Amino acid sequence: MGEGSTDTPQGVGRGETGHVPVLLQEAIDFLNVRRGGTYIDATVGLGGHSYEIAKRLGAPGHLIGLDKDPKALEIASTKLVVSQRSTTDDQRELSNWPEITLMNRSFASLAEIQSLKADGLLADLGVSSLQLHDPARGFSFQAEGPLDMRMDPHSEHTAEQVVNHLDERELADVIYEFGEERRSRRIARAICRSRPIRTTAQLAEVISAAARPMNSGSDKYERRIHPATRTFQALRIFVNRELDDLKALLEAAPRILKPGGRIVVISFHSLEDRIVKDAFRDGEKKDKYYRVLTKKPVTASEEEIDRNPRARSAKLRAAERV
Repeated sequence: MGEGSTDTPQGVGRGETGHVPVLLQEAIDFLNVRRGGTYIDATVGLGGHSYEIAKRLGAPGHLIGLDKDPKALEIASTKLVVSQRSTTDDQRELSNWPEITLMNRSFASLAEIQSLKADGLLADLGVSSLQLHDPARGFSFQAEGPLDMRMDPHSEHTAEQVVNHLDERELADVIYEFGEERRSRRIARAICRSRPIRTTAQLAEVISAAARPMNSGSDKYERRIHPATRTFQALRIFVNRELDDLKALLEAAPRILKPGGRIVVISFHSLEDRIVKDAFRDGEKKDKYYRVLTKKPVTASEEEIDRNPRARSAKLRAAERV
């Protein structure tokens, strides 16, 4: 999700599968996994956080993992289900491994599961490296690919449709609202004049020309990130309805969590973090169903950032159901 450096876009981690879970130890610590409980990984991705939860959960615990991306779930299934048929990394017996349920659906759908009660809920809102590193998915401006950007390949609208069919004013509003891009009007005008735009490289080129700094004394931050970063972020958020889904998850969480249950959310840009902060604050001060555990967001150490540049923009917030 889009605010990282130009050589490592936000949402990218490195590792044996190209993905490194961000703030892994901090997330597990705040979840305070209770052996034999029920836990939800709302964004299971490639299974990094889920695997650590499962190791601590044990039988007769239940781990529920959700993800929009069927390919990610396939990889997570190998890590969480297939690999434990013999023994886990720390040589626990198979009988001590929790029940695993993986579902190909958005975490917004948790609100529809009326009987679900959990001891903990984790959501890592970063885009999977599986998505960003595959040019065919169209998430990154660093490789030529179709303008897709759908986390769920079966969802209706692609980024190409948005780029080529929204009118100039609507497109500018999307870029400004979801990308916090100050040059949104200029970029939207350039995009509309360059239609049809079919590939990520073509779009990045149009944006770069339109967003070129007006003078050499421009903001250093503006020069440090790629000019297309915020626009690509905005399109991805809009195509996948990410902020609407996040609000639905946060609205459902107090009903899903048992007393003493915890919710941990890792966000990667200010729009998400603001929504999470406000939901936790209102839950504590107005609705009286949360105790906020993080008065300020938890961020990655310099050591983790050196190992995994993706962690630079990560912010973790946690609350406990009371």
